[in-house]
Amino acid sequence: MEDHINIIIDEYLNNVRLDRYLADELPDQSRSYIQGLIKSEKILVNGLKTKASRVLNPGDVVDIFIPEPEKLEIMPADIPLDIVYEDEAIIVVNKPQGMVVHPAPGHYDDTLVNALMYHCESLSGINGMLRPGIVHRIDRDTSGLLVVCKTDAAHRALSEQFSTHSITRKYYAICLGSFKEENGTVDKPIARAKNDRKRMTVDENGRRAVTHYHVEKKLNNDHSFISCNLETGRTHQIRVHMSYIKHPILGDPVYGPKKCPYNLNGQLLHAGLLGFIHPVKNEYVEFQSELPEHFKKILKDLTNIAEV
Repeated sequence: MEDHINIIIDEYLNNVRLDRYLADELPDQSRSYIQGLIKSEKILVNGLKTKASRVLNPGDVVDIFIPEPEKLEIMPADIPLDIVYEDEAIIVVNKPQGMVVHPAPGHYDDTLVNALMYHCESLSGINGMLRPGIVHRIDRDTSGLLVVCKTDAAHRALSEQFSTHSITRKYYAICLGSFKEENGTVDKPIARAKNDRKRMTVDENGRRAVTHYHVEKKLNNDHSFISCNLETGRTHQIRVHMSYIKHPILGDPVYGPKKCPYNLNGQLLHAGLLGFIHPVKNEYVEFQSELPEHFKKILKDLTNIAEV
């Protein structure tokens, strides 16, 4: 059975080739592999065969049919879940730092998907066998809230909200340096770095990305506690934008300094608030998550240093 992924192109896309767009959307797949899928008509735009060089437009529907990997079976795993909310259509979970969202090379049996498959009787199948129920992702070393769909109808409804950027998402982070302004917006396009597919970068030819930030507390001259509201949801968006304005997130091994004075396992970034229109009840729901203990400890330590 093929892995089927359905993507609706959002309004901010600007003059981007199909193969380049999908290389950003599917970081687990190489650009040459994607081009091969296009040639073999495994990738369609608006239901029709296409070319890798096709320029995408807002509203285009891209269907991706990834052949099933040989001898790969994703199995349920009895991994504890921090469940914030659950009903017959959706489940909202608080993902810990260090957990990968869906199976990928090196992580086939210890992901959030494995845990969800054990806990839930069914998950939506729109995104295929490797990403059942997954509507959006957060990085492995970012903690916080994710909504997962149990039915295809719920998945389609929430995908539309993500596509139109009507989802409320608030993140918390500890950044290096002291911000000059209490509030600010970074409106800079993001694309995958040409020389390193694991990194994203500000690129005028990339996809529009907008991050609104607020300084919750100036910890000292070296650190600030901030919140960020996402208008768009690009890969590594907050991490790239904060690094771009010279305030990288503390502990970020990719976009921050190589040396960190604290023994951290990744960036101090937490998805603390998530709100959306419930796909069945058709009413706005909002969920919050406390900062994880390792985050609160560093925040307390830096606050005490600032007050000395």
